[in-house]
Amino acid sequence: MASQLRLGTSLALVTGAGSGLGRAISVRLAREGAAVAACDLDGAAAQETVRLMSWPRSKEGAFPRAHAAFQTDVSEAGAARRLLEQVQASFSRPPSVVVSCAGITRDEFLIHMSEEDWDKVIAVNLKGIFLVTRAAAQALVSNGCHGSIINISSIIGKVGNVGQTNYAASKAGVIGLTQTVARELGRYGIRCNSVLPGFILTPMTQKVPQKVIDKVTGMIPMGHMGDPEDVADVVAFLASEDSGYITGASVEVTGTEAPEAGAGRERVEKWNPEQMRKIVPFHRLVSQGNPRRRV
Repeated sequence: MASQLRLGTSLALVTGAGSGLGRAISVRLAREGAAVAACDLDGAAAQETVRLMSWPRSKEGAFPRAHAAFQTDVSEAGAARRLLEQVQASFSRPPSVVVSCAGITRDEFLIHMSEEDWDKVIAVNLKGIFLVTRAAAQALVSNGCHGSIINISSIIGKVGNVGQTNYAASKAGVIGLTQTVARELGRYGIRCNSVLPGFILTPMTQKVPQKVIDKVTGMIPMGHMGDPEDVADVVAFLASEDSGYITGASVEVTGTEAPEAGAGRERVEKWNPEQMRKIVPFHRLVSQGNPRRRV
């Protein structure tokens, strides 16, 4: 692990902090010394994350920082704006580190996907990141503060995936948004990068058949799936001054370039719907959130 307390003076806002990657990222940033504003649609889950970040005085002699939980639906413009206002009021400053990890899936094959499921995924995964990023940037610029904005995308946003046209489109949009924001905000000393997780072990994988997990693992050259902490370590690096000259980057955390999820994709047009649905558990391994939970 890299040197500790790189974020000893930082305030970090993490959305989707109530579970999975968001929780792991929150804990990692807190261990680096940051005060963490943990945000989730599930307020109780955010409170639990704050509880997990409560520990006694560290070996380095640093006292624990004050953390706080917030309940917010990031897909609503007013809610995103109020979130930044609440965080700033609670800590008397805007967050210098902003991690957008909130996300959902509504998996279905294109020919069966409803407009409602398309809209919901885009609203949370892409619009939500836009709203939080905009509100955070406005707060940082108006206060003359530098900062690091980190958006959690997915390798699916780069390579696509069967059954996830909405999710892939939303995550590809996050990459483009991040690159553009980096160009616009660099003059203010604000960096913006995205992280693209691959196959990561999360609570979601507990519902995936073991034979599917074994197949996935066999396709990864490093021989194992990633842990949420692998993603959290990259986020901590991007949040710190160790990455002070990195902006607009898309950092892949995949064990290698992602494989083609769903072998035999070239024959997919010949499959009937029931055959196609059998690969759904496979591609859910690369989604960071609960498939039906808005965070």
